[in-house]
Amino acid sequence: MSTDQSNPCQQPARHAPSAIILAAGLGKRMNSDLPKVLHEVGGRPMVCAVVDACREAGCGRIVLVVGHKQELVRAVFAGQRDVEFAVQDRQLGTGHATRCAESLFAAEKREPGHAVFVLAGDGPLIRAHTLAAMLDRHRATGALCTLASSVIDDPTGYGRIVRDGAGRFVGIVEHRDCTPAQLAIREVYPSYAVFDARTLFDELATLRPNERAGEYFITDVPASLLAKGRRVEVIAAVPPEDVLSINTPEQLAEVDRIYRARGSAAPGAARSVHA
Repeated sequence: MSTDQSNPCQQPARHAPSAIILAAGLGKRMNSDLPKVLHEVGGRPMVCAVVDACREAGCGRIVLVVGHKQELVRAVFAGQRDVEFAVQDRQLGTGHATRCAESLFAAEKREPGHAVFVLAGDGPLIRAHTLAAMLDRHRATGALCTLASSVIDDPTGYGRIVRDGAGRFVGIVEHRDCTPAQLAIREVYPSYAVFDARTLFDELATLRPNERAGEYFITDVPASLLAKGRRVEVIAAVPPEDVLSINTPEQLAEVDRIYRARGSAAPGAARSVHA
C-alpha cells in the first residue's frame, strides 16, 4: 500500500540495481564460532542463496558487509567480481552496518535514481521474483523507499509494520519497542528493502541510536522519510515460509529442509566453509 505523499524526485533512469547484504552477524546461538551467514543451507553457506537472488534480480553490484572472521566470508566469494566488501568493525545495528558500505556508493550518491537493496545475509529462502516485484513497484511509483512485508502466524522477534486507522503505513517498530497492541500485529518486516541510494545514505547520516538498544536501526529510515513528505511503498510480497529466521541449529535444519525441497541448491556457485 502506498502512502499519500508525493515524491518530488522521480526515478529518471533505469540503472541496474545494487545490493547491500548485511553479513557481519555473530550468530551467538548457533553453537559455533563460524560467522552466522556461513552456516550451510543446501550444502553451501546460506549467504550464497541471497547473493544468487540478487544476481537473478539484475543487481550489477553486490556489497557484503562483513565483520567477525571476515576472511572466511571473503574466501567464499574469491574471484567473483560482482561481489565487494565493506567492514563493520563494531556491532552497532543494521543502520550502522549499512552505512559502513557508503564509501563504495560515491557514484550512486551523486544523482537520484540508483536503486539499492538492503537485505539480510541470513535469509536464504529469499526469492528473486520477490526482489523484482519490489523493484518494479519502487520504480513505477517513484518511491524513495520500498519495503516488502509478510503476514505470519508467530511474529515474535520481528519488526512490526504499523499502519494508521485508514491502513496507511506509518512505520516499523522493532519487537523490543512494541506496545502490547503492536505485539499483536502479524504483518512484519522481514528485512527486504530497496532505497534510492542517495536518499538512503543521507538518512543514515542523521539516524539517532535506539534508546533501549543503543544501536542504529535502518528500520527508522522509512518513518523519517514519511515525516519529510517523501514517498514510501509497502508491498505484501513475501510468502510466510520465506520469512523463517535462523537463530538456532534447529531453525537452520528446518530452513535447510525447505530449501532442499525447492530443488534450488545450485552446486558450484561458491565454496563451502565448515566450522
